[in-house]
Amino acid sequence: MADRKGSTGKSGMNVDTALVRELAEMLGDTGLTEIEVEDGERKIRVARGGVAMAAAPAAAPAPAAAPAPSAAAPTPETSAADIDTAGAVKSPMVGTVYLASEPGAANFVKPGDSVSEGQTLLIVEAMKVMNPITADKAGTVKSILVENAQPVEFDQPLVVIG
Repeated sequence: MADRKGSTGKSGMNVDTALVRELAEMLGDTGLTEIEVEDGERKIRVARGGVAMAAAPAAAPAPAAAPAPSAAAPTPETSAADIDTAGAVKSPMVGTVYLASEPGAANFVKPGDSVSEGQTLLIVEAMKVMNPITADKAGTVKSILVENAQPVEFDQPLVVIG
């Protein structure tokens, strides 16, 4: 992993800043929300929104406040209350969603578009692999529930087709 060089904080604990940086980078690369490693008496937990460290004999750190769920990021023309996710195409994996094939390209679909079964709706990147997410039925795109480059969870609704 990382070399064990670090800096000593005010508490006298040696903080392995290189390891913390490497773990934080892994979060971004993998789409995970939290990584925890234990090395003897030292435990380091890196989560989106914070880092917690504790010595093993001490009480475990309080759980980090969970980020507000973003299960349905409404498109500008709709509000969260107006969205019906019944029958939505859901994410088959944890990853990062991309609405277009590459930066600057047009989105695969937009609300109001007609789609056919098997047509690519978006891409979910997981572990550096681009996975096309396709329509499971023909219909019209009612709403897109995610934003470009947004992290998504397993079984999270992505696109509603009516």
